[in-house]
Amino acid sequence: MKIYNTLTRKKEDFVPRREGVVDMYACGITVSGDAHIGHAYQALIYDIIRKYLEKSGYKVNYARNYTDVDDKIIAKSHETGIPAPEYAEMMIERIDALMRRFEVDDPTIWLKATCNIDNIIRFVERLIASGHAYATERGDVYFAVESFGGYGKLSGRRLEDAYESVRIENEENKRNPLDFALWKSAKDGEIFWESPWGKGRPGWHIECSAMNMAAFGDQIDIHGGGRDLIFPHHENEIAQTEALTGKQFAKYWIHNGLIKVNGQKMSKSLGNSLLLADLLDEYSPETIKYALLQTNYRGDINITDELFPDADKHMYGFYKILLDVEKTGIAADGGSKEIDDAFDRAMDDDFNTARALSDLFAIFKGIRSKLAVGEAMAAARDAAQVRKTFGLLGLFKTDPERFIEYYEAKHSDDIPSEVTELVRRRAEAKQARDFATADALRAEINALGYSVKDTKDGAVVERLN
Repeated sequence: MKIYNTLTRKKEDFVPRREGVVDMYACGITVSGDAHIGHAYQALIYDIIRKYLEKSGYKVNYARNYTDVDDKIIAKSHETGIPAPEYAEMMIERIDALMRRFEVDDPTIWLKATCNIDNIIRFVERLIASGHAYATERGDVYFAVESFGGYGKLSGRRLEDAYESVRIENEENKRNPLDFALWKSAKDGEIFWESPWGKGRPGWHIECSAMNMAAFGDQIDIHGGGRDLIFPHHENEIAQTEALTGKQFAKYWIHNGLIKVNGQKMSKSLGNSLLLADLLDEYSPETIKYALLQTNYRGDINITDELFPDADKHMYGFYKILLDVEKTGIAADGGSKEIDDAFDRAMDDDFNTARALSDLFAIFKGIRSKLAVGEAMAAARDAAQVRKTFGLLGLFKTDPERFIEYYEAKHSDDIPSEVTELVRRRAEAKQARDFATADALRAEINALGYSVKDTKDGAVVERLN
């Protein structure tokens, strides 16, 4: 298995620190608002990586966090009048419910910043004692970036370049503009905790380092997150953790690409955020997953108007073939080693879901061909293997009739039921190789003002002009 490591900028053989065990941490959601498609994609990717590592024989300890205290949450608290802890807990419950609806599993370990305040304070105290951090008279604590010689190794930025892009906060209290906040003194009306430096709250970067250490100790195998976190968040995590321990923090750094909408980066300021709840109201979780996983996780996904409808149509075609297999009445548990081996080859190459999904068209074409020549058992074995193997990606877990009903209900206004029935009968006639009846049914469909075209995904019905 090879993994692309952002730290080394190349694919590397995956060898965890302990034989047979993987410790993995992925940065989760800051719960200042509702989950959007970017949150869902990141959660999906690391859930799949965890599951594939387990399929490969590893015991995976997978930790994921919620950032439940930060500037945005405090702003939302002031805006809504809901105390910050209650607002954060309310949003966590909403996001948890959405992720379950999206059918993404929980991690092995859930972490929350507010449950780790003592760990964070101890971490900061040790950084001050070792000379890597300093407190100001106002009660803020900063990490001294120049005290860590490896700063910039993840992002590839030199210190002088970083000055241009780092966010400057409380510059008058810093020794160096690049220094970042480990502990922030409380402003009036803000949530706070008592600390050796006065009332305050943790900075964002220190939360993940302290939670990692609480869950796993000084080192982990995989640290993941979105590519937008490489700098400054993950760069700062490395600096503060390795400055404290003197050890390599994470062996492999993995970053997923970003979501774009019609070529533009998705953002609230542009008004093009796609909320997960809205997508789930319109599409099956499997359709959304199929659409997202057609791009390798490191690449950006461009969501166009056609992305989800096309994915819906492909999944409908696949499920129609699975239903044809079920109609044979033959049950199988799988057994197609070729399908599973091809999937593993794709996933062993840096979790290449795009390559794995591209094989589905040939696989389903083969299943349809086997049904046509009476090889029902072979078709049933392939179909069962598809459901077993690609279930790891969250696909083909639905009853075929249920998915087909979902899809056809969405398009029921487009195609009259009598046309749909003729299309169904024609498909049965073709499967029985009764081509004369199939041609006659096509003529009836045409007479009603519709055309039927056979594609690799099944029959496509369109209104005649």
